[in-house]
Amino acid sequence: MMKIWNRLELLLIGVLGAAALTVGTAQVIGRYVNKDFAFINGEEVVVYLTVWAVFLASSQLVRTDGHVRPDVVLRLLPPQGQRWVEAFNCCVAILFCGGLAYCGFQVADVARSLDERSITGLEFPMWIYYSAILTGAVLMLLRYVIKLYLLVFRFDPATMVIAVHDH
Repeated sequence: MMKIWNRLELLLIGVLGAAALTVGTAQVIGRYVNKDFAFINGEEVVVYLTVWAVFLASSQLVRTDGHVRPDVVLRLLPPQGQRWVEAFNCCVAILFCGGLAYCGFQVADVARSLDERSITGLEFPMWIYYSAILTGAVLMLLRYVIKLYLLVFRFDPATMVIAVHDH
């Protein structure tokens, strides 16, 4: 199931990024080469696609340990010390992601209830744009919960440490 989750996220990130690149390229061509390629709200679409891709990618950063964490401190600790510092880091991240998800939900819900739309001619529903915050936060939260579970109940010092030192 984790492989499917990873592949689905990576696929969505790739599709959103490719779509943003395509629209952005069409905008450049339309601006400098041929006006027929220009899409009047292209910059806005690029922003929406990129923001969604970035928030989805935040989950992948949790999976690959790419988010902020105390690497320097971890490298100085023995495996058990690394385990508990990482577990603490996960707990803090879970609290942060929970707060971010709550705020993301509030913002998207208000935008939906007010039928907030972009001020351009596209009139894009902003709740879809703001939902990227909620989605990214929930995905990160789930990954941190899984990581915490593995650290607490399935810890394997051979595969789950930053570096093993002789102390």
